[in-house]
Amino acid sequence: MNRQLTILALAALAALAGCKEKKQTEDIIAPRMEVVKPSGPIRMQPYNDTRSVQWLGKEYKVEVSRTPSDSLPKVKDETGQQFVDNRITLVVRRADGSVAIQKSFTKATFESYVDAAYRKGGILEGFVFDAVDGQQLEFAASICLPQTDEYIPLEVKIDNFGNVKIERDSQMDTNGSSDDNDGDDDEGV
Repeated sequence: MNRQLTILALAALAALAGCKEKKQTEDIIAPRMEVVKPSGPIRMQPYNDTRSVQWLGKEYKVEVSRTPSDSLPKVKDETGQQFVDNRITLVVRRADGSVAIQKSFTKATFESYVDAAYRKGGILEGFVFDAVDGQQLEFAASICLPQTDEYIPLEVKIDNFGNVKIERDSQMDTNGSSDDNDGDDDEGV
């Protein structure tokens, strides 16, 4: 029986030793953060879109091209990463291929429609055909903060004389439909 008592006592001591509180420390050990160094300027892919539209009772081709432009000022994000801004070229061609309207857009075109953060750190990201509305072609444009989902939607309207009207867009959807036709056969273009 003595032997059983000894074994029981040793087991109890081992259990108590396992419950002994370990010394706590206030130190927090965290892995070292690596600072990401900015790489060369980042540029978006060039983009081209051509659509046939019925406008003023005739068929036109609307061509939109986005091209990164090294001649424009570069923008930087909070890490110092540089981004190349874009130039948008819009060409509206008649059925015979002749140019009816040709316009070029940069972020500077839209500066009075965006706040200081977008003037400083934004780029001209998008420009797409939206619809025909009477004597106007409507386009959706956007100035974005690069590599984020943050952007300012803009509406661009161009009439048959080539006059441009720009507004901030309160609706952020575009239908991209080319089926709109107002049936007008007015002068211009």
